[in-house]
Amino acid sequence: MEQENDWDRDLLLDPAWEKQQRKTFTAWCNSHLRKAGTQIENIEEDFRDGLKLMLLLEVISGERLPKPERGKMRVHKINNVNKALDFIASKGVKLVSIGAEEIVDGNAKMTLGMIWTIILRFAIQDISVEETSAKEGLLLWCQRKTAPYKNVNVQNFHMSWKDGLAFNALIHRHRPDLIDYDSLRKEDAVTNLNNAFEVAEKHLDIPKMLDAEDIVNTARPDEKAIMTYVSSFYHAFSGAQKAETAANRICKVLAVNQENEQMMEDYETLASDLLEWIRRTIPWLENRVPKNTVTEMQAKQEDFRDYRCVHKPPKVQEKCQLEISFNTLQTKLRLSNRPAFMPSEGRMVSDINGAWHTLEGAEKGYEEWILNEIRRLERLEHLAEKFRQKAAIHESWTDGKEAMLTQRDYETSTLSEVKALLRKHEAFESDLAAHQDRVEQIAAIAQELNELDYYDSARVNDRCAKICEQWDSLGTLTHKRKDSLERTEKQLESIDELYLEYAKRAAPFNNWMEGAMEDLQDMFIVHNIEEIQGLISAHEQFKSTLAEANKEREAIQNIQAEVQKIAQSNGIKKTPGRTSSWFHQRDHALQDELNKQNSNDTLRKTFATQANAVGQYIQDKMEEIGRISIEMNGTLEDQLTNLKDYQDSIMSYAPEINKLEVCHQSIQEALIFDNQYTSYTMEHLRVGWEQLLTTIARTINEVENQILTRDAKGISQEQLYEYRTSFNHFDKEFKACLISLGYDGEAQFNRIMAVVDPNGSGAVTFQAFIDYMSRETTDTDTADQVIASFKILAADKNYILADELRRELPPDQAEYCIARMAPYAGPDGVPGALDYMSFSTALYGESDL
Repeated sequence: MEQENDWDRDLLLDPAWEKQQRKTFTAWCNSHLRKAGTQIENIEEDFRDGLKLMLLLEVISGERLPKPERGKMRVHKINNVNKALDFIASKGVKLVSIGAEEIVDGNAKMTLGMIWTIILRFAIQDISVEETSAKEGLLLWCQRKTAPYKNVNVQNFHMSWKDGLAFNALIHRHRPDLIDYDSLRKEDAVTNLNNAFEVAEKHLDIPKMLDAEDIVNTARPDEKAIMTYVSSFYHAFSGAQKAETAANRICKVLAVNQENEQMMEDYETLASDLLEWIRRTIPWLENRVPKNTVTEMQAKQEDFRDYRCVHKPPKVQEKCQLEISFNTLQTKLRLSNRPAFMPSEGRMVSDINGAWHTLEGAEKGYEEWILNEIRRLERLEHLAEKFRQKAAIHESWTDGKEAMLTQRDYETSTLSEVKALLRKHEAFESDLAAHQDRVEQIAAIAQELNELDYYDSARVNDRCAKICEQWDSLGTLTHKRKDSLERTEKQLESIDELYLEYAKRAAPFNNWMEGAMEDLQDMFIVHNIEEIQGLISAHEQFKSTLAEANKEREAIQNIQAEVQKIAQSNGIKKTPGRTSSWFHQRDHALQDELNKQNSNDTLRKTFATQANAVGQYIQDKMEEIGRISIEMNGTLEDQLTNLKDYQDSIMSYAPEINKLEVCHQSIQEALIFDNQYTSYTMEHLRVGWEQLLTTIARTINEVENQILTRDAKGISQEQLYEYRTSFNHFDKEFKACLISLGYDGEAQFNRIMAVVDPNGSGAVTFQAFIDYMSRETTDTDTADQVIASFKILAADKNYILADELRRELPPDQAEYCIARMAPYAGPDGVPGALDYMSFSTALYGESDL
C-alpha cells in the first residue's frame, strides 16, 4: 500500500477536514490504548516521545516491539519513533515523506498522516468481502448490509453518510433491537447521526469519533474520518458474524444429529413392534392342535387365509420400510461423518430377517398341516360313515337271528319239516359265512379309525365290540341248533326234495342280492376324473350281469310258486324291482361325482392359466428391475421419477394377485390338492410378489440415498455417471473398478475395502462405493470444527455456560446441548460450566455421548 495513494497532504489544508480527522483519529487511538490502561489527549503532542505510539502498535498488532528508550532527550524520542516507523514498514507499508523528526517536532499534518497509515494497515487493509479487500471490501460490505433499507444508497465514504441513515441501517441490520429505523426521517440528519453515535457508544462499545454538526455543516465530510469510524462497525460486527457463523455450524450439526437420533428411535420402535408381532404370530402358526371335523379345519384354513391376505401384507410393507429406513439412516450418518448406527441387541436387520425367515417357515408348515389335516379328516369322515353304514346293514341283518336260532320249532315238526328246517339252517350257515367278510370289514374300519386318531373312536369301538360279541354268540347258537336239527333229522327221515331244492337255490340268490344292495349303497371318495371313470366302468360291468341274475330269480320264483307254503314257512321275501332303483341311485351318484371332478379340473386349469401368467410377470419384472438398476440413464431425479412410475405400474398389477387368491380359495374349498397344469403354487407366487415389491422399493431407496449423497457432498451429475459407469463395468471385480478411477496399491485397496465392506462380506454395494468416493472428494464438518465453533460462542473459554448456549442457539437445540453436556472438570472452570469438547467429539462417535 503506497501511503500517498491514501493520504492527500493537500486535503489537510481544509481546516474542517483536519478537525474531523483530529477528533476521529484521537478517538480511534484511545479505543485501543484503553486496553493498555492509558489514552491520549492531544494527538500531535502525546505521540512525540514515541512511547504511546509504540504501545498503540503493540496493542493493535498483538506483537512485541523492541524495548523503548526511556530518556528525555530528543535522540531518545527520535529512536522510539523510528522503532515504530520501522515496525509499520515491516508490515508492508510504504511511508512517504513521514520522518521521525516531524513526529517528534509535533507536526500535526505528518502525525495525522502516520495515524491514517496505521488505520489503513491494521483496521482496513485486512477487510475482505467477496474477493475485494481494504477500502473496496469495506465499501462492498456496507452496500450489502444496507441494501434492504429505504433512503440508503452507499456509494462512497463521504456524501452517502451525511444524513445519518446509513449508520443507523448498519446498526439495525445487526441489532434490530437497538434502532427503530422506520421512525427516522431523512431530513433530520443531526438527530439521525446522534442517534447512531450514541447507540454505538452505549451498546456496541464503539467510541464517538465524529460530531453530527461537523458532518452536517461540511459540504463534503472527510472520507478518512468516515472510513475509520465505519471500520469500527465492521470489526465490532465481524465478531458477531463469527459467533453467528459458529452458531449456524453448531445448529446444522445438531439438526443432523437430532434428525439421525429420531430416525434411530423410529427404527428401534418399528423393529420392536415388528419383532413383537412376529413373536406373537409364530406360536399361533405352530399351534397344531387338530380339530375333529373338516368344517372346523376349514375354519382354521379361512383364518390362515385372512392372516395372509389382511394381517401379513402391512407387515411386509413395514419390514421393507424398516430396511429402507436403516439404509437411509446409514447413508446420512456416512454423509455427516458420523459412525454407523448399531441397533440394540436383537434388532439388527439380520435379526429381523432371521425372525421373518422363521415366520415364513412356520407359515409353510402350518399351511401344509392344515391341508394334511383336512385330507385326514376327510378320510376319517368317509371311513366313519362307511363304518356306520356297514354296521347298520349288519345289525339289520342280525336283528331277530338269535330268537330264530333259539326257538324249538323242530320238536313238533314232521320229518319233512325238520329236513326243511335243517336245509334252511344250512342255508343260514351259508349266509352266516358270507357275512363273516362284512364283520371283518367292520372290524378293519374300526381299527383304521383308531390308527388315524378318530375323535369318536370310543363309540366306534363300543359298537364294533357289540357286533363282534353278537357275532360270536350267533356262531355258538348256530352250532347248537344244527346239532338239534341233525338229531331230529335222524328221527324224521322223510324230507321234501322240492323244498330242499328251493332252499339251496334261494339262499345263494338272497345272499347275492344282499351283497348287490350293499355294493350299490357303498360310499366312495375320489380326487380326479380317472378315479371316478374307473368306478363308472366297474359299475357298468356289474350291470351287465343282471340278465343272468334275473333268470335265476325267475327260476326260484317258479319253484316258489310250486311250493308256496314251504316258501312262506321259510320266510322268503319277494323283492321285485328294488335292485333297479339302487342301480339308478348308483348311476346318479357316479354321474354327480364325474361332474364334480370335471368342475375341479376346470378350476385347476383356471388357476394354472392365471398362475402361469402371474409367475411369468413376476419373473419378467424382476429381470427388468435388474437391468434398470444397472442401465440407469439421465439425472437422479429422472431416474427416481421413472422408478416410481415403474413402481406404480407394478402396483397396478395387484388386482391380478387378488384375483388369483380368490381362485386359490375356490381350489382349497373344493379340496383340490394337486394341479398337473402348472408348477406354480400360491405360496411361491406370494413370496415372489413380495420380493418384487421389496426389490423395486429398495432400488428407489438407493436412488434417494444417492440424491442425499449428491446434495450433501456437492457431487456433479458427471461424477455420478463416471462412478456408475466404472462400477457397472467392473461389477465382478471391485479392485479393477478402483484402478480405473486412479487408485492403486494393495495397501490402499485393503484400506478402502475396510471402509466399504466393514463386515467382510466380500460384496460392495454401489451406495457404499459412492459414499466412499464422496468422502474422498468432498469436505464435511468435523469434531474439531464444531469445537472451534463452540469456542467462539464461549469467548475463547474451554467451557461454556448454559446462559451462553441459550443466548446463541435456538431454544430446542440449546436445551439439547445442555441436557447432554457433562459438567466441565478443568481447573479454570466455574459453577455451571459445561464441557463442550467431549460433547463435540461424542457427536462424531469418538467417545460416548
